Amino acid sequence: MYIVKNVTSYYPSQYFIALRAFFLYLSFSIGTSFFLQTAAQQLTPINNKSRKAFETAKRCLDRNDYKQAIVSLQEVLVHDSLFVVAHQQLADIYLRQKEYDKALKYYKNVSALAPNLTTSTWFGLGESALNLGKYEEAKSALLVYLTKISSQNTPKKLLVEKYLKDCNFSIQAIKDKQDIKIVNMGKGVNSTADEYFPMLTADKNAILFTRQASGKLEYIFMSEHHRNDWNMAVPIPGDVNTDSYSEGAHCISPDGKYLFFTGCNKPEGIGSCDIYVSHLEDDQWGTPHNLGTPINTNGWEAQPAINADGNKLYFVSNRKGGYGGNDIWCSTLTEGGKWSAPINLGPQINTPYDEGTPFIHADQETLYFSSNGWPGFGNKDLFVSKLDSSGDRITPINLGSPINNHLEQRALTVSMDGQEAFFATEISNGFGGLDIYTFQLPRVIRPKPMGFVKGKVYNKRTGQTLAAEISLTNLNNNQIIFKTVADYTDGTFLAPLPLNNQYALHISHPSYLFFTQHITFNNSVSMKDFYQIEIPLAEMNPGNTVTLNNIFFPINGYNLLPLSQADLMELVHFMNINKKVKIEISGHTDNTGQKENNQILSEKRAFAVYRYLLSKGIERGRMEYKGYGQGKPIASNETEEGKQKNRRTDFKILAIDYVK
Repeated sequence: MYIVKNVTSYYPSQYFIALRAFFLYLSFSIGTSFFLQTAAQQLTPINNKSRKAFETAKRCLDRNDYKQAIVSLQEVLVHDSLFVVAHQQLADIYLRQKEYDKALKYYKNVSALAPNLTTSTWFGLGESALNLGKYEEAKSALLVYLTKISSQNTPKKLLVEKYLKDCNFSIQAIKDKQDIKIVNMGKGVNSTADEYFPMLTADKNAILFTRQASGKLEYIFMSEHHRNDWNMAVPIPGDVNTDSYSEGAHCISPDGKYLFFTGCNKPEGIGSCDIYVSHLEDDQWGTPHNLGTPINTNGWEAQPAINADGNKLYFVSNRKGGYGGNDIWCSTLTEGGKWSAPINLGPQINTPYDEGTPFIHADQETLYFSSNGWPGFGNKDLFVSKLDSSGDRITPINLGSPINNHLEQRALTVSMDGQEAFFATEISNGFGGLDIYTFQLPRVIRPKPMGFVKGKVYNKRTGQTLAAEISLTNLNNNQIIFKTVADYTDGTFLAPLPLNNQYALHISHPSYLFFTQHITFNNSVSMKDFYQIEIPLAEMNPGNTVTLNNIFFPINGYNLLPLSQADLMELVHFMNINKKVKIEISGHTDNTGQKENNQILSEKRAFAVYRYLLSKGIERGRMEYKGYGQGKPIASNETEEGKQKNRRTDFKILAIDYVK
């Protein structure tokens, strides 16, 4: 599922074909005494034992038995320690197997014994040192390599130039190392197996991640947060994990109801790995559905990331039309509920190498991903890209040291408030392999902080949950910033919102009166103080009343303020789709001031709303208005909070069968 295309194996097949050819050539050379032999540069075995072991190594390589080839080549060096070709071949095999410390040792031997044996010595030495985080040493070797092939113009030369950029970046980045404490998430989450792809729920009460079992199959696990610690992780309940196939590389919608994940080699699959979705019902993940075309192809699609609205899906694919091996793509959910043809994120994100593990924060702007194409520490590093004022992606920023290092980093996710990050990496004192770690995100690479509204919609009379439409409008600019539908199984919803704004929450259903609520988020809102609300919708019956919580007037005034626009337009919409409804608009005040003045003020405020509706084409005969002054409080006037509730504008259903 998670394809690691390490750049150290850039030409694996071609290189080892050449390696076998080199053995044949060397055998011929030994027989014809083609090579000259000196004390400083021994190119042929000097005795029968080493020659016999060398021939055995050749046969092992012919059948791709690299393990036995290593044994034979080491035997060669026992009898013939200066035979430089055996050193070179051992280095090449260890590099192929990613045993970089051993490869580096033998490449150094070759560079000392026969620095002009082959340019591959300096390439391998530099690549091995880079993968060990020895950047100065890697840089020196790679510069020697470039000098030796200066007249050539090959893809490998471009790769070396890319490696040198990595070295230069890393040398400086280590000097600029950030003061960040990276903390292992502990035994509740991590084990001796590999854990990666952490995904945090919006309320931070649970984390889902992928665990690779000993048989190399992948499963999705979950750990819940309890009393400042993480409970022992268990496989997610339901029908997602299987015993025969890999499931992982996942993301979860902010409301925790939809799980997008990668499934590989499944019988119903389109390609080698496809993207699936599952819905949570009664605390069980339901039967997964393949997203089909155009998301999935006969190639490889994986690592989905859904945005906060649930209408943009980012994912990784090796399909045609990309910039490199694996690219990040994005598809939009259309009005008809279909996914659009995916669009490549372009050269602002994708490179000729590999990008992966996208995570789009709830701010809808900040994209975190991994890449081995942008300048980094070697292997895959984590990057962030934000949007500029024109909506274009800014050049990605490497998250720097100590978040990134010469090992591989995967799949960073960030909490809703933008402060805490979770990712997978290898650290020597971990539980084993890849573990999941957390740290406080430096301000410069944080997304915009987000709060969220969490609610439940139900029938006021019966308590039955409702799949109502949810919308949130920014009252500062009257822009609808979030739309969704409450979950059809339990009526719940979750809406991420930027902090430091005022919002109008609107809940509507064709068979019910709509609901409005005023929400103010400021920068002091914490993830434990999110806005939670239960919303009873009244049936559309005469006598039922709706409070318009986003109608605003000046103190002691009756001219509608601009912040009232969202609720006014919601009321206009309601009247336009319910042509037979007749309403009474009512104004109310608290008990501050004189009773007579409050009565007049409430009438004028009710009339202001009535007049607005007239201006929008609502028939005069379908509306009445009335002021009630301070005579119908809904809360105590002894507190400021109670007084605020009493200062309100309502509308009441007078008839649902109005005929002109």
